[in-house]
Amino acid sequence: MVFQKLPMNPDTLAYRVSCLIKKYKKMQTALCFLRELLSWYTLSQNPHMPHVLYAAIPPVWVCCDMSDTAGTAWLGAESICTDNKVNAIKLYSVCCKGATVENSSLITLDELKQEHQRRHHATTVTTKGCAQYSLLGATVVENSIIESNRSVIADFQWRNVEKVLETPPLSAHAALFIKVTVGDMKSSTYQTYKELEFLDILAEGLRTGETEWLDPPDPKSAVDLTRALIEELENIGNNIQGQAAKATESATRLNIFDSVILERGDLDFTEQLWVKMRRSVTSYQDVTDCLKMVIKAVRYGQIKPWIHRNSSNSLSKLILQSYQQQQQQQVDTISLTGLMPIQMLLEMGLDKMRKDYINYFIGMELTTLNYLSYYLNTEIDLQEQLIRVKKLHHLLEIMETCTTFLNLPYERLFHFTQSCLQYYKTSAYNEDHAFQMQVKPAQISCLCQKEKPISWGVELSSGQGCREVKTSSYFSDKPLVDHATFDSGISRLFHSFTTVLCVCVCIHSLQLSLQWGANEDNPNSVSLIPYKRTVYIKLNM
Repeated sequence: MVFQKLPMNPDTLAYRVSCLIKKYKKMQTALCFLRELLSWYTLSQNPHMPHVLYAAIPPVWVCCDMSDTAGTAWLGAESICTDNKVNAIKLYSVCCKGATVENSSLITLDELKQEHQRRHHATTVTTKGCAQYSLLGATVVENSIIESNRSVIADFQWRNVEKVLETPPLSAHAALFIKVTVGDMKSSTYQTYKELEFLDILAEGLRTGETEWLDPPDPKSAVDLTRALIEELENIGNNIQGQAAKATESATRLNIFDSVILERGDLDFTEQLWVKMRRSVTSYQDVTDCLKMVIKAVRYGQIKPWIHRNSSNSLSKLILQSYQQQQQQQVDTISLTGLMPIQMLLEMGLDKMRKDYINYFIGMELTTLNYLSYYLNTEIDLQEQLIRVKKLHHLLEIMETCTTFLNLPYERLFHFTQSCLQYYKTSAYNEDHAFQMQVKPAQISCLCQKEKPISWGVELSSGQGCREVKTSSYFSDKPLVDHATFDSGISRLFHSFTTVLCVCVCIHSLQLSLQWGANEDNPNSVSLIPYKRTVYIKLNM
């Protein structure tokens, strides 16, 4: 048993706390020294201690090596402030245990209540439950984990827990957290993703001046395909209805390998040209030759192709001008030098893909043009236009996940679409973001019945306001503590790790007695009893 007597001068506490934080904050150290660190932190925040600068400082968390019998992994302390004045300290204790396959060996709810009452002498205890189910994500095949680019987590929260690991009741609050990384080859949107990928390559070439061309899916040359398209239009003549019918037929043929989810039958001339060039160009010269051929045919009146009225790309504007001008010399000349061919091709692709997404979201009645107006703006920089189109594609894959795997009602999907579109109006493109959808437990209960929870927790609390204290227990399919290693030798599908979190609140007073769960049965305890201007630290070792 060791006693240390430390005088309290104006600088000692702040200096000791800063030194101990620097020394221990990144180390897994003996529990008694970590408790000493948090003890100094707590005393430094007590406004009733003489000569102490009690301005609030950031919370402190210290990492433990779990060598004690309780398996302590973390200890923490956090100031509670009112009007910039510290009036209490929250103390945290996190204990972990290894994996188990037997539910009978897990702590029961009654045992948790007894532990909570022993620590906090509570007369009234309220309970809250939480559980998470993975409805779509990683799969296990022969003890190997195969990660998926799609993740759907069902999160439940409810009150009045009756037993550990109980199934969430239908009265629970439920939400889905959906995360999708685009580009899944098994997705019906994969060909649309490849189209978007080609747009990204063109945009990068526009930024850097160098374009890395991919191997074309179509073995025919881009020039031959473009010439064939022009000859088809010449054979049809200037009959717009005939051209529209031909466009529909051609679009159907060209979309055999395209995404079924975005198939359109109203591709105009520039969109058909984009589809052919996207699948066949292999160089800057290919792009230039194809555009020269088309512009020449337009200027000399060989073709009067049909285009959408709201098309905004440079080639469409030239074609619209050719409708209005009777003399070929009055049609503007486009100089196909430098980066101009790449820019024109990028504009054509952006125009086409924007209409694809409109076709899906409006056709499925998931939103309105007003909600899409932000994403359809063509008055901004091409790079920003591409970012907004990528956001639409990300949302497309999320909606495909919802409709294909979750079978949710239309009302849920409609409101979810609006919230996703609203989120991306102010947030950067981020495939790691999990979009949240509120649902009724009954709508996903059938999906959860087939799965075991990946995490389950119960929280016991008593007291109110700054005097509230908590004891929580969490069970998960993997350790919740990064620095701990558990060698269970048990398949991930069947084991459960236990984590217990205790939150105590210390209210400052002139006579402060702070107990770190100290009792006669706990040898690793620290008792702090400040008296006047002297602090005695008692370490039981």
